[in-house]
Amino acid sequence: MPSRKFENGELVMGRWPGSNLYYEVKVMDYDTSTQLHTVKYKDGTELELREADMQKMNFFKSRRERSRSNSSSRRRSRSRSPGRTSRRSSSRTTRRSSSRGREARKEVKVQEVLEVTMSPLPKSVVNNINNPQKKKEVNDRAQRNIEHKTESELDSSRLDVRYNLRPRKEETAGKVMESEEPERKMENIVGNTHKYKVPKTTELEFGGKIGAFFMLPLLPATVLTLLLICGEKDASVLNFPPALPALTTLWDNHVFGIVVLWFLIQALIYVLPIGKVVDGLPLKNGKRLRYRINGFYAICLSAVLVGAAANHGIDLSYIHGHFLQFAVSAMAFSLILGIYLYIRSRWASEDELAPGGNSGNLIYDFFIGHELNPRIKNFDLKYFCELRPGLIGWVVINLAMMLAEMKLQKLEYPSLAMILVNSFQLLYVLDALWNEEAILTTMDIVHDGFGFMLAFGDLVWVPFTYSLQAFYLVNHPNEVSWPFAAAIITLNFIGYIVFRKANSQKNAFRRNPYDPKVAHLMTIPTATGKSLLVSGMWGFVRHPNYLGDIIMALAWSLPCGFSHILPYFYVIYFTCLLIHREARDEHQCLKKYGSAWDEYCRQVRYRIFPGVY
Repeated sequence: MPSRKFENGELVMGRWPGSNLYYEVKVMDYDTSTQLHTVKYKDGTELELREADMQKMNFFKSRRERSRSNSSSRRRSRSRSPGRTSRRSSSRTTRRSSSRGREARKEVKVQEVLEVTMSPLPKSVVNNINNPQKKKEVNDRAQRNIEHKTESELDSSRLDVRYNLRPRKEETAGKVMESEEPERKMENIVGNTHKYKVPKTTELEFGGKIGAFFMLPLLPATVLTLLLICGEKDASVLNFPPALPALTTLWDNHVFGIVVLWFLIQALIYVLPIGKVVDGLPLKNGKRLRYRINGFYAICLSAVLVGAAANHGIDLSYIHGHFLQFAVSAMAFSLILGIYLYIRSRWASEDELAPGGNSGNLIYDFFIGHELNPRIKNFDLKYFCELRPGLIGWVVINLAMMLAEMKLQKLEYPSLAMILVNSFQLLYVLDALWNEEAILTTMDIVHDGFGFMLAFGDLVWVPFTYSLQAFYLVNHPNEVSWPFAAAIITLNFIGYIVFRKANSQKNAFRRNPYDPKVAHLMTIPTATGKSLLVSGMWGFVRHPNYLGDIIMALAWSLPCGFSHILPYFYVIYFTCLLIHREARDEHQCLKKYGSAWDEYCRQVRYRIFPGVY
């Protein structure tokens, strides 16, 4: 094992990514497997550097001293040359004096370049090149950057150290607005792969190993409990625990076959050569995976297939009558998928593992997901499950519940409450599939591995708990007045506008920070070269898309009335989920952006709820 050159706590000079500039850094840790040093810059930014990109504090001082001594010896040698007239000597003396002045000035420039301190701008700046005054400021700043870059390139021969740096850690999570490089620059990353070993996961989430162990049975038990209570005549949580049906009634091979068939139909639609193909974000090993965007086509084709099935006499209310069996079959399928995912991850290369699911503990890695992007050739299992079987299945279940309500309540048309629930949730699903490409920057795709947690969430939790309001209304009808319905529609509309506008600003800023739609917004530059939005929707609260989500969730529950709290499970659960996710985002962004994130939090005080939290 090679000896370690720098110790923890030592102050050294570290090269900044993409430049020839060195800054004072503090060594925080050393990974013996990757031979990378974790260092911390003065602004709080933490990066991983190789030893080749680090030097002792006295390295540049000694090089400057050698440069001065060599220059002075050369000048003395020329001054002692014989056979020169006094006029020439005078001329030479003048030139030597001028040369010494230039060298002195150059020495000062080198010292200034090497001793630059890093610190983000203390105040936000306007990202607007359409304003003439701002355009001039941008151009002046660009000119200064070019001049500074030219100086550093001219003096790079003095540094004489080869640049070779591992890419920085990437977390998007899509919760903070980042300006990305233009697509033509990002294309250079495709195929530019390098060896990378995912480090061991030390920060465990969801209660760590013990939490993961108890979550495995707790998640299925929660779904079954909700469905059992909701199916009773008195759907009160005070009836816990509900009466358990015979175990033999929970399983039906025919129902399991329908679940598998639905999964295969969606998989077939996914591989059809329709829709555009886009590149995902760069991975830690330099690769960029390609994804086919055809989710909206998938729900349209699914609607045609479901309509054809109903036209041929298939009763969709069968789903309501066998809802528990469908839920149990989906649980079994997700468990089988989770086991397959973990087994195949044992043979995955080290650079394909998930940074959050590489703890070495079987239970935890099985639950969180050991492999980041499991694929069967070009078929991405995680990306497919995120938006296809469960999300489109949620819409089909809602439709089945509406038909079951008309059948059981002997109605000629659905109730207003059922129409509101179906319409709101259908709009939400259509929006997600229409903006399918945006999911490529979420934490689920970028950071989380694909294991039992996501498989269960996509295939069981989403379709069978998000449809709880429609399931509740089948046996517990609720009369909604038109004024109250108008108020609910207005509330859902407000939530949707907040949700959609926030995500649209985020995506537009990521694609092109100088887009006229977002060029007027205020930003905070960060040491990573990216910027944080501090105006528009993202200056209102730090996560306005979460706020819109929660407002819509409340609107989905209100049509069910106020007799029981069970229909409000979704909004209660979703609020807790987003608060937990927001805490994960805060932790990751603080590590990534350092003092720039502190400044962002100072300017945007509230996280989700303005004036409250």
